Amino acid sequence: MSSFLKITFAASFAAFFVSCAAPTAPSSSGRDVYGHRPGPKGFKTVIIDAGHGGKDSGATSPHTGQHEKDLALDTAKRIANDLSRDFKVVMMRSDDTFVDLDERVARANQYGGAILVSMHYNSGPSGIRGPETYYWRVDSHGLAVRCQKAMAGVSPVESGNRGMVRRRIRLTRNPEIPCLLLEGGYLSNAAESRQISDPGYRQKLANAIAGAIRTQAAVGDAGTGPLPPPLNAPPSRPTDAHE
Repeated sequence: MSSFLKITFAASFAAFFVSCAAPTAPSSSGRDVYGHRPGPKGFKTVIIDAGHGGKDSGATSPHTGQHEKDLALDTAKRIANDLSRDFKVVMMRSDDTFVDLDERVARANQYGGAILVSMHYNSGPSGIRGPETYYWRVDSHGLAVRCQKAMAGVSPVESGNRGMVRRRIRLTRNPEIPCLLLEGGYLSNAAESRQISDPGYRQKLANAIAGAIRTQAAVGDAGTGPLPPPLNAPPSRPTDAHE
């Protein structure tokens, strides 16, 4: 092979490797397909997503009979009310309406320079309790740390739960903006379920989450530890296991 051909081949191979390995640069809209960048700072828009809704009730507490969809919506409204004086707040749903997960992602992707926080409550073995935070994108890590710490500060006891979890699901992988899914506690745990049923407790939880969001907007990732490694993965689909 001639020297010219060797140089041309090497350059072509290097360009191909970079195109495959490097994520797409952030668009002018502020959105980013992969989110391999530091967490957001100075954002002015917060999208609050109340999990489930309508025909999808989510988990049901065997101790109080309350549905996750109702508790999530109530908490989401409390977070939105706390943030409304400082941010543009967008509610994914404001009543008992079913919104498909892919539709939620599509709505979130209409906004740039925003974050998405999806509010849920958990269910599992009766002995487990405490909040959990799910994230995937690198630029969601700092906010995840803040929200998990804030919720744990309100929850009097954490036992056996997973804390912060890096998990690729539609509301943590597919949005093109920093995004989290928060589990405010376990409805399957008798003591925690009764606690969550108290509006005063949900208000404390909402205020703590709002405070974490406000801090992230003010200082970014400062004080939240090293960023996780970037992970390139395809968008999550309804057919994925554990979606």
